[in-house]
Amino acid sequence: MTPRIRARSFDLRIPAFVVAVLVCLVTVQCSGGGSSSGGGSTPSIPGPTSPTPTPTNPSGPETFVGAGDIAICSGNAEATARQLDSIGGTVFTLGDNAYPNGSQQDFRDCYDPTWGRHKARTRPAPGNHDYGTPGAAPYYQYFGANAGGAGLGYYSFDLGAWHIISLNSNVPDAGASQLSWLRADLAQSTAKCTLAYWHHPIFSSGPNASNAGETAIRSYAQQMFRILYDAGADLVLVGHEHLYERFAPQNPDGGLDTARGIRQIIVGTGGVPLYEFQSVKPNSEVRLRSHGVMRLTLSSDRYQWDFLPVSGAGDSGTQACH
Repeated sequence: MTPRIRARSFDLRIPAFVVAVLVCLVTVQCSGGGSSSGGGSTPSIPGPTSPTPTPTNPSGPETFVGAGDIAICSGNAEATARQLDSIGGTVFTLGDNAYPNGSQQDFRDCYDPTWGRHKARTRPAPGNHDYGTPGAAPYYQYFGANAGGAGLGYYSFDLGAWHIISLNSNVPDAGASQLSWLRADLAQSTAKCTLAYWHHPIFSSGPNASNAGETAIRSYAQQMFRILYDAGADLVLVGHEHLYERFAPQNPDGGLDTARGIRQIIVGTGGVPLYEFQSVKPNSEVRLRSHGVMRLTLSSDRYQWDFLPVSGAGDSGTQACH
């Protein structure tokens, strides 16, 4: 199913595709194997041009797959890109897409030959290394409309029964407008299940948890988490720590909350060198040091997670939506 994607609001309507096919059949002008785009007004953020494989059951579960901290030219991004080659659905990134500075050269030489193979179906989020170039300009230029409004770095879309929100954790000093937008976006959503993703974690057993220089960023990310918690969101994906760590559902202050809590999963495993774990934080359930991708299967009332490592042990489980 092609996601309906919105930055503020719009709707990419699949029925127009069906109408186009029927018209072709009636006029006996179809040659087979062609592609079709949705009708109506042109959305500001297009959906994936050709998610592979295309789901045959429009009401069935959706695949959402990706990682963060991805492409350094001497790293392991090609191995994780090969994993994506065999997994359909929509791809996400959790920031720090192109190392070391998110420059045009970094995207051209490191990201594009690897994860760039899936650019058309990718819904990215920016990281601090993407902002290593002023304003993360190459990031916005590379991903275009799929990255949301130029210079903003936040947007939302619907994927099957789920509402998905990509946020920008790199702008704590100028992020009030994003928080206002997030509240309004959540208020408009009628989805039972909600997932958000951005770069910087709130909870972490990795080395950045004690980084005093990131206190303001963590505080800002916690505000986003609190807004999502108040709205009943289910899952948050982050990167930044070059490791995999899954937490139990928590409230914004880090307390265990199995009734209303949001599960945070760190997937900073896209290809750059891995970190060592430091002090293990409360409610940390699984910690792995391996490159790999997270494959989510999003059903109408629950999600299944499968962390697929390039090598070694993985992590899987399922959780009902609130």
